[in-house]
Amino acid sequence: METTGRQRIELQKQAAARAALDFVAAGTYLGVGSGSTAALFVGELAASGITPKGAVASSADTGRLLAEAGIAVVDLRDVGRVPVYVDGADEADGELRLIKGGGGALTREKIVACSADLFVCIVDESKLVDRLGSFPLPIEIIPIAAVHVARRISRLGGHASEREGFTTDNGNIILDVTGLDMRDPIALEHEIDGIAGVVSCGIFARRPADVLLVGADAGVERFERARSPRQGEWP
Repeated sequence: METTGRQRIELQKQAAARAALDFVAAGTYLGVGSGSTAALFVGELAASGITPKGAVASSADTGRLLAEAGIAVVDLRDVGRVPVYVDGADEADGELRLIKGGGGALTREKIVACSADLFVCIVDESKLVDRLGSFPLPIEIIPIAAVHVARRISRLGGHASEREGFTTDNGNIILDVTGLDMRDPIALEHEIDGIAGVVSCGIFARRPADVLLVGADAGVERFERARSPRQGEWP
């Protein structure tokens, strides 16, 4: 039977999720992200026989998946840091900077990523881009700030639309933004995060991935970012 495009992508995501197991050690804590690729990772972890001490979930949905797999869910406040965080992305560039938040869990994902010694990102090859910005940028905001934030975003050249019928695990709303110039994603992330009412934006440039595992038809490609002496001291 011929493999469809969607099936190819699922196989690529599955391969990347399986490859991430190489970074998980039994008897230690880990962080697990959100979305379909992270869900595949939970399934691979459950089938691997690797027994972590516990896992920090970046969303309620991931917490439920972990519990159903028999993996103890722990609060980040109780463990402080995690050796490794595994999550997917909506876009990834050559410097391992990411756009995340298509599933709406960007703030908790960024918190866990910044609390991890090693951030392993798992994607299929369609997520690789030369420059970030084709995928609409999610921004989590306090609801009362919607008009103010949208106005400020328009000054940056972007167009913001409220995600209909969606509330984050934190009780906030998401604006999805198109049209932004992301030639300097670090500066743009800093500027957006500084707007009053913004909780977090989905640019992961100040805290990029350390390892990017890209599922492709020929196997999994691995990319690594040069490790900084300040690693672990993220915003």
